[in-house]
Amino acid sequence: MDILKETAIETIRKLPDGCSVEDIMYTINVVAQVLEGIADAEQGRLLSTEELLKRVEKWAQ
Repeated sequence: MDILKETAIETIRKLPDGCSVEDIMYTINVVAQVLEGIADAEQGRLLSTEELLKRVEKWAQ
């Protein structure tokens, strides 16, 4: 089974009874973003803190 699917199923199982559909969707989205971030890091697609701060500075102007 795909890692995202497995993780989503396990994540849903851990949510409390009575949670909303929005809670489920939000949680799965967060997990998916974390997994994408890990994949990016493993493939060397990273930013230094300095580069990130430069980009934020440009956006803020």
